[in-house]
Amino acid sequence: MAAGREATPGDVAATERLMNYWAHGEGAAKIQWGAPGDFDRCVLELGEHVSPGIVKGLCSNLHMRATGARPGHAPAEEAAHRATRGGGDRGGN
Repeated sequence: MAAGREATPGDVAATERLMNYWAHGEGAAKIQWGAPGDFDRCVLELGEHVSPGIVKGLCSNLHMRATGARPGHAPAEEAAHRATRGGGDRGGN
């Protein structure tokens, strides 16, 4: 899709295929969503294909799509974070 040009149905379908590939398909297997370091793996993988100015936002959106939460807030990530802190919440963020 080019800047200043309206998206066609084909553009929308192609974008959706790519989002599904990275969130749920073979791309998701490379990133291992929900495992520690998933966001950094996404930035590394997708950084080869998209501009530096959008890769982190794209990876945040893909993380949300794949795990249901923003980076660092997926259930498995929060459980891992609690485990490294030595247990339950101690009043911090």
